Amino acid sequence: MRTPPATLASSALAGAVTQGWGLDVSSLRYVALGGGSYHWVAGTPDGTKYFLTVDDLNAKPWLGTRPDSVYRGLRAAFDTAVTLRDAASLQFVLGPLQSLGGQSACRLTLRYSLAVFPFIDGQPGRWGDLPEQDRDGLVGMLAELHQATSSAGPGTPRRGMELHDREVLTEALGDLEQPWTSGPFGERARGALACRAIAVRNWLTEFDDMAARLRRRRPKLVVTHGEPHPGNIIRVGSKLLLIDWDTVGLAPPERDLWMLDDGAAVPAGSGGPAVRIVPTVPTGALARYTALTGWAVDATAISYYRLAWKLADIAAFTRVLRSAHKRTRDTKHAWKSLQIALSQAPPKPAGRLCGCLRL
Repeated sequence: MRTPPATLASSALAGAVTQGWGLDVSSLRYVALGGGSYHWVAGTPDGTKYFLTVDDLNAKPWLGTRPDSVYRGLRAAFDTAVTLRDAASLQFVLGPLQSLGGQSACRLTLRYSLAVFPFIDGQPGRWGDLPEQDRDGLVGMLAELHQATSSAGPGTPRRGMELHDREVLTEALGDLEQPWTSGPFGERARGALACRAIAVRNWLTEFDDMAARLRRRRPKLVVTHGEPHPGNIIRVGSKLLLIDWDTVGLAPPERDLWMLDDGAAVPAGSGGPAVRIVPTVPTGALARYTALTGWAVDATAISYYRLAWKLADIAAFTRVLRSAHKRTRDTKHAWKSLQIALSQAPPKPAGRLCGCLRL
């Protein structure tokens, strides 16, 4: 997140690190990056650095519906990362450091939790920019991760095929006739969604159809990262590390693999009334994955997870901009991201509800 939470004092955060992990925090620096979590770099008197992550337990719908269930889901995810790193010996897993009580995360308040990670002095990746050598490395990591499923532990979460925040998106699609007075980006978000409403509704229909087909096939479940995009990769010398393990869980391997698909950057669609998502034939990185694992890649599942990502983005950013908000770096980011997500859906014919996307 680009703005730290106003209700969380630095002194309280430093005190929680000392109490929970036994670290003497002498400095704290906020790091304005990412989405969904808040980050600080903490320094100790001997010069050692740690990376602190504070999660908003009201903003992770894939983990639960209330702060308590989200916290339990977050702990389960981080515990899985610790097991993969330590018991399964997957050295590319950058999981949290366990607290003095052996916990992967601790509760700060009713709303926030805290996890402490090693500070890695490396080169972070950028979304949409994955050099060929890193693509090859990522294929190898995902193959190794998926094949370590038996070592992930009995507490590994299972990720279903539902669309989180779907009710938020459905409600928004049904409320396009009324002004959105939630904040400075409310009306702009309404206009943008109204302009693409037909396509988004058709995407939801296609999502349900593909999900039903995949469930009937009873796909192989493996331990997946969930978001292995370049922004979650850190290069340290010749090695790659995967970060952000709050999305880890059992799912079909294509939950990770769609990001390796050669056509993943731009979701495929005919642009016609049905907005069909066309399955792709596994080539390139996906073919290499098959060579490493011996597992065939399901082209329909690749298309499903690509579409699921797009709809989840639209739903999440709509939720932010329909809620009461002010103009901040985070809400400006949400507005820009919503425009990008919607730009790949064909607009309906111009009308009084059709807004413009300004990219």
